[in-house]
Amino acid sequence: MDWNIKKMRAMSGTEYLIDTNILIYMMQGNPEVEYFAGEEILAVSYITEMEALGKYQISTSEKHIISGFLNRCHIIEMNAKIKSLAIDIKQQTRIKLPDAIVAATAMEYRLLLVTADKDFEKVSNLNLLLMNIA
Repeated sequence: MDWNIKKMRAMSGTEYLIDTNILIYMMQGNPEVEYFAGEEILAVSYITEMEALGKYQISTSEKHIISGFLNRCHIIEMNAKIKSLAIDIKQQTRIKLPDAIVAATAMEYRLLLVTADKDFEKVSNLNLLLMNIA
């Protein structure tokens, strides 16, 4: 586990990796994810950052709001261990590559992945909080 993540967890108690859909629900003020919005520091994969900011025809105001929200997050970048785990996950399951990278990130840093995406149930040994958000 990389030193920055250890430091982040020690300082903030963060144990959650927030998936893109949960990040969007948080920005929309969805009460079902209110608990996570109150966390001091959240972790997200660089994939979540790219998916959120890479929205087709994103407006300047949306980009500003998303960037502001991401500024409170610890963004976890790709490394060799995440890459290797993501490859293993892709070989064992039929999920999209970005999801395999997010799952591998959660596994590498022993974080609880918070998502509303049922595809993550296919990944064995993933610490998962699957939220059913209407």
